[in-house]
Amino acid sequence: MPGFSRIIGGAFMLNQQGFDSWAGEYDKTVREIDKKNQYPFAGYQKIVTAIYKRAVHPPQSRILDIGFGTGLLAGRLYEEGHDLTGVDFSNEMISIAKSKMPKAQLYEWDITNGLPPAVMNQSFDTIISTYALHHLTDAGKVSLIKQLLPLVKPGGQILIGDVAFQTHQELDQCRRNYIEVWDENEYYFVYEELAASLAEHCSCEFTPISHCGGVIELK
Repeated sequence: MPGFSRIIGGAFMLNQQGFDSWAGEYDKTVREIDKKNQYPFAGYQKIVTAIYKRAVHPPQSRILDIGFGTGLLAGRLYEEGHDLTGVDFSNEMISIAKSKMPKAQLYEWDITNGLPPAVMNQSFDTIISTYALHHLTDAGKVSLIKQLLPLVKPGGQILIGDVAFQTHQELDQCRRNYIEVWDENEYYFVYEELAASLAEHCSCEFTPISHCGGVIELK
């Protein structure tokens, strides 16, 4: 999660234990930072809503959520009748999400190791991920996306909402603006670079939503 150690006062490492400890306050923390329109969560609610509006169709579809956290977005889709599968590495967040989605298939797994075997042979209408993939290096992001693409049904889509910028110059400007709280241990999306890396594998589109976030659509 962006700026994790700074958001909670540097008390925990950016790891499974830290996320487990933060699970109960996660949604509140994100809302407060989004409301202030500050890095790293400026535009968070609009980004989640934009993905929801795209993912909700077709109805009763199969959806995979990578890094579903407390199930804020996945839970809404679950309530709409979609078949939800999710991957997250925080046991506490999974417990919270499970209470919202008792029939969903939720797997505890660290995506730095790729995808869990239980997911690899499945197929989905839509794959979503919000504020999770920035924990992967740029090469790691591309590698995971290449693993995800064969799981998407014909006509399906991958929707990624995260800290993201059109160009590296925009990322550098944001870093200068927030240098005192900038998290150097995270790897934010630069759309132009991602699109170039995936040009031979899929089509890409980026919709900026705030000064430090947006939605990437892959087909």
